[in-house]
Amino acid sequence: MRIDAHQHFWRYSPAAHPWIEPGSVLARDHAPADLMPLLDRTGFDGCIAVQAEQTEAETDALLQLAADTPRILGVVGWTDLSADDVADRLDAVRLRPALVGFRHMVQDEPADDFLLTPAFVRGVRAALARGFSYDILVKPREAGLVRRFVDLVGVDQIRDGQLILDHGAKPAIATGDWQPWADAIADMARAPALLCKLSGLVTEADHATWTADRIAPYLDHLLACFGPDRLIFGSDWPVCRLAAEYQAVHDLIDDFVTRACPEARDRIFGGTAAIAYGL
Repeated sequence: MRIDAHQHFWRYSPAAHPWIEPGSVLARDHAPADLMPLLDRTGFDGCIAVQAEQTEAETDALLQLAADTPRILGVVGWTDLSADDVADRLDAVRLRPALVGFRHMVQDEPADDFLLTPAFVRGVRAALARGFSYDILVKPREAGLVRRFVDLVGVDQIRDGQLILDHGAKPAIATGDWQPWADAIADMARAPALLCKLSGLVTEADHATWTADRIAPYLDHLLACFGPDRLIFGSDWPVCRLAAEYQAVHDLIDDFVTRACPEARDRIFGGTAAIAYGL
């Protein structure tokens, strides 16, 4: 099964999406009806819808879309994983169809060490123990903490593959910066339970002038550190539209796989995601 393991839907509102610049290509509704033709053209069977708001109301809306759209195979939602009653929150939703995991926008937290706070670590551990996955969204400034976070969560006692790094930790491709990102990737990849999404890279490059050659060293480093069996394709649609349309994003990773690890094509384009999200 071919799976796009990272994309978003939303009903656009400036209040709910303050990170979207008014008037940009993202400043409108993006619905399943917009995505399904793109999946058809690139041969994907289904997708994973990932939260774009830190509200349980958005998670409910995504789950309703999944109920109405069989090709939405799973939802990565949001709940307050730092809450004192996190166990009750998780128990209340653990049997909801299509809810496969959670994500928190750690990259937007003012404290660089938010990922290591005891309450948050406890909440992630509780989610994993109930069979959910957790998507790690960080930028290079927090990436150096990911290995410690994995160790604190203690995934050796939980199913491998439940922790998934989004967007390769957002390397600064536009400026060509390599460190501290490269060392952080090498360090976190030593934790065998951690997977990595090949997603969101075009928007970390220069939106107007990016090329596959500019992105290639970052993809090669992710492959060298994680190995092909721990990489997952995600389009990051519609956010990718800031820099490239869906087909171009697909072709970027497809060409990379053809060049660097063709034997892993089925795993990168769906097989590993199906295991990680328990599909």
